[in-house]
Amino acid sequence: MKRYAWAVLGLGLWVAGLGVAAGPAWGQQPRPTVELKQNYPNPFNPATTIPFSLNGDVFANGHRPKVSLKVYNVLAQLVAVPILQGTGEALDNLELSCSSADGCAYSAYWDGNVRNTSQQAASGVYIYQLVVDGQRFTKKMIIMK
Repeated sequence: MKRYAWAVLGLGLWVAGLGVAAGPAWGQQPRPTVELKQNYPNPFNPATTIPFSLNGDVFANGHRPKVSLKVYNVLAQLVAVPILQGTGEALDNLELSCSSADGCAYSAYWDGNVRNTSQQAASGVYIYQLVVDGQRFTKKMIIMK
């Protein structure tokens, strides 16, 4: 794409000529390919749900994205790997599929326990990170007892 810019002397205005590129209609936002949503409830005790969605483009040509979801404390230490609701599988490099061309919505569940123990995580701020085919999406959550 070629860009042209000229200064209009005396008016302090910039005029730019830009090439045309295909994209969403005027005023519409492109639909995100991956959307990590806020967990609920938040703050929570003892468990929470973490919703996320993947656009149909992620599944183009039969592709099955590798998805991980992990919970970290503020020291960046791994605390937990939530499970995918409906299957009960840990979201650790899990290949997902989707039968809709529009994409699919998923929910992960975390019982609030520290990984591989039955001990509840302490009150405080935690970071959850969704990784889809190497792309990272991060949000924070609060456990309040």
